[in-house]
Amino acid sequence: MKLIIDHHPFQYETENLCKTFFPAEKMEILHDQPLSGEGIFTSLRERDGKVELTARVRLGDREIEKTETAETTDNEAERRLAVMLCRMLEELTGFVPPWGILTGIRPVKFVREWHAEGLNDALIKARLTEKYLVSDQKADLLIRTGRHEQEIIALSRDDSYSLYVAIPFCPTRCRYCSFVSHAIDRAKKLVPQYLELLCRELEVTAKIARELSLHLETVYIGGGTPTTLTAPQLKILLDCIEKNFDVAHAREFTVEAGRPDTIDREKLEVIKHSAVTRISINPQTLNDDVLREIGRNHTAGQFVESFRLAREVGIGNINADLIAGLPTDTEESFEKTLRGILSLSPENITLHTLSVKRAADLRDEGAKIHAASAGTASHMVDYAYQMLTQNGYEPYYLYRQKNMLESLENVGYARAGYEGLYNVYIMDETHTILAAGAGAVTKLKNPHTDKLERIFNFKFPYEYISRYEEILSRKERIYEFYREL
Repeated sequence: MKLIIDHHPFQYETENLCKTFFPAEKMEILHDQPLSGEGIFTSLRERDGKVELTARVRLGDREIEKTETAETTDNEAERRLAVMLCRMLEELTGFVPPWGILTGIRPVKFVREWHAEGLNDALIKARLTEKYLVSDQKADLLIRTGRHEQEIIALSRDDSYSLYVAIPFCPTRCRYCSFVSHAIDRAKKLVPQYLELLCRELEVTAKIARELSLHLETVYIGGGTPTTLTAPQLKILLDCIEKNFDVAHAREFTVEAGRPDTIDREKLEVIKHSAVTRISINPQTLNDDVLREIGRNHTAGQFVESFRLAREVGIGNINADLIAGLPTDTEESFEKTLRGILSLSPENITLHTLSVKRAADLRDEGAKIHAASAGTASHMVDYAYQMLTQNGYEPYYLYRQKNMLESLENVGYARAGYEGLYNVYIMDETHTILAAGAGAVTKLKNPHTDKLERIFNFKFPYEYISRYEEILSRKERIYEFYREL
């Protein structure tokens, strides 16, 4: 798809809006030239003290052109150009994006900012629906989520931080996944040395946090699938964290157990007798045919058994991840899955919408997957919102990604008092995240400004091992960052 940016600085938002309508097409960006053939033309010209905004869309034998005038060339001009273009694309494609012209990953921030300015819910909803073309349901979802998210963010202090620990190994690679992870059967020989170095990195990280008088809020062990570690290895890791960090005063400690085929009673007993307060067991779907289609070598029955086993050993805070829009899944199948999950009564249910990512195995089928969805993913997401809120779950965090089916969203739902705090802090960039392990990214947050600085660890386990001293040397920047505040 050809997109022409003519004399205006709004390329980023204009391109993202166009991708909402044409998610499987590559955008060819051209500047300051007329439109020839199919494509989209957007222009800003100043004439006689006024700003003239023009959009032209040509698809096949259909063409629409509109022009408006604005008073300024600032954000309001950008918004008006986006609204004009969105309305034209809706008319030509028949698709009405539920998020209107909002294309960012954290739309809840708008709601929190407007609340801080003194706007009430009714005024915020009117602004979202009228000025940004957000649907009524998504506006309600944003307002509802923003209320809970703000309560969680308010718990954070200027000296707060969270800890992320990466275990980049999985039983197999899921076809939708773009994370850097390695099948455990091939990488097993790396695990002992990786774990030894990870514990050393954690000791160094804890020393830095202590010397800077930082306050630990949450811990999250993710990956990958942390429960690919054996029970003794998992105990070594948890003991290391408990020995070096003030987990007794942390608000939350999560282990991403993830794949049911990696979970057994011995590992769950290790988790239960540690400082961990929350785990995730993630079926994604309870349809065995769909599980096979996406490359997950476990069954719905294994998930149910793992969940019940976790309850038996006394784990009282469990999250279950689901994905809307998986290949070959249907509306009826998804509804059955959700009812099955609700029957188990987890404290958290996180609903993701499938995102066809460039690094995922599904990427070559992107156009087919987007075309096949055609309202299916929207139905799933809407059904989940209705069912979950009716059953006592509230949305507490929300984010969006590129290439999501039908321009939808990911939402975390929880029963009161069981919200996943780390999820909010990492997505909102509320405070510093100190990270350890392969592929982990430390995010240093200035508590007085929006300044954020990242320190990257090497992505692959073999790099992490071979260049380990370089990783430790990079951590010196944490001291410098805080001393510059």
